[in-house]
Amino acid sequence: MTTNTSRFIGKTVLVTGASSGIGLAGAERLLAEGATVIGTGRSPEHLDHARAVLGERAHLVRADLATADGIAAVTDAARAHGPLDGLWLNAGYAMITGLDVDGATFDAAMAANVRAPFLLMTALQDDVRDGGAVLVTGSASAYEAQAALPLYAATKAAVGTASRNWAAALAPRGIRVNTLVPGPITSRLRDAIPDGQRDAFEEELATKVLLGRVGDPAEAAAAAAFLLSPDASYVTGAELVVDGGLVLR
Repeated sequence: MTTNTSRFIGKTVLVTGASSGIGLAGAERLLAEGATVIGTGRSPEHLDHARAVLGERAHLVRADLATADGIAAVTDAARAHGPLDGLWLNAGYAMITGLDVDGATFDAAMAANVRAPFLLMTALQDDVRDGGAVLVTGSASAYEAQAALPLYAATKAAVGTASRNWAAALAPRGIRVNTLVPGPITSRLRDAIPDGQRDAFEEELATKVLLGRVGDPAEAAAAAAFLLSPDASYVTGAELVVDGGLVLR
């Protein structure tokens, strides 16, 4: 991993969903570049793994962001270690539903992927320094047409749209808001696929990508670090697609 080791020295960044996948790779990247990282996760097992990977410089908080207690725990952690130079709203999960979506499944998806980022933005907007950066994790699924993923795609389209509006709202304070749009990246999001179908799914997906492979979380983390860093000082309301060319097919 090649890094510019000075971009985040003296800066504090909160990363939700930092216990696995893109969030974990992003937290590791930010730490390598000098940041103080506050990270969240829901699973004790994944948080234990993240602690082993990230070390003592990361402040990890167990929180279910679909709950009021989870939002409060993260807000408290941010204020204990802040103010924030960066806020990365990354936590979320994928779900395979097809056309059959019941009310409970819909509510759970919206609570985790849409409601939580909205409530965290509301709670933490004043804790982000003027001139800071906010990053939202979207998904290339919002631009595809996949019969199995209408609900997941809808949640990611929602936060992508919100991100552009947040950019307008926070521009007077010099806070940039951008969206990372990952495509097929190896991550825990694939856990929604049954074990017997996952390898076949990955192989089929790779055939749809111009670069012919599934991406690595570190590749998405590099793009995230750019958007959170001063190198992207004139970038706001933008989407950076990291999908190997998937949406061009």
